[in-house]
Amino acid sequence: MTGRISSKRVYSGKVISVDLDSVRFPNGEVGDLEMVRHPGASAVVPFLDPLDIPDPRVLLIRQYRYATNGYVYEIPAGRLDDGEAPRDCAARELREETGYSAAELTPLTTFYTTPGFTDERIHLFMASGLTEGDSSTESDEILDLAPVRLSEAMAMIAAGELIDGKSMIGVLLAERVIRRG
Repeated sequence: MTGRISSKRVYSGKVISVDLDSVRFPNGEVGDLEMVRHPGASAVVPFLDPLDIPDPRVLLIRQYRYATNGYVYEIPAGRLDDGEAPRDCAARELREETGYSAAELTPLTTFYTTPGFTDERIHLFMASGLTEGDSSTESDEILDLAPVRLSEAMAMIAAGELIDGKSMIGVLLAERVIRRG
């Protein structure tokens, strides 16, 4: 029988917890794994223009990230609150980080960020029919809005300028959905 044999919580923080799990692998071997536990997140690729025009603008954010020692282009995203539905989280994060609300949120995919050591999953959405409002960022969210054409966002991925994984996946999937009409 495979799976967890035992688990010991070695760290609990605001965003993550770390467990030391003893696991039986499919080959029968037993080993210890350090697992980062995360409640999950939602992210959204927001479009400022109607999706039926040739090259709609996507609203990226340029956010300071301590781990990268600088600013990174991203799509709006954030952690799921306890019991919060992924769609509601996507709508909330879009509003908090950009001030915009979406008339339509279309699911794109859900993926594991780094399954080798964390259970974090991100739910990706595409947003259209945006209405401008007021943002309400947190004290550690230092960001600017960075609207670009979809073709520019794709070029940024190819050039290594848009390097955030969830954002690359989101933009690539949104581009595919839009091109297939």
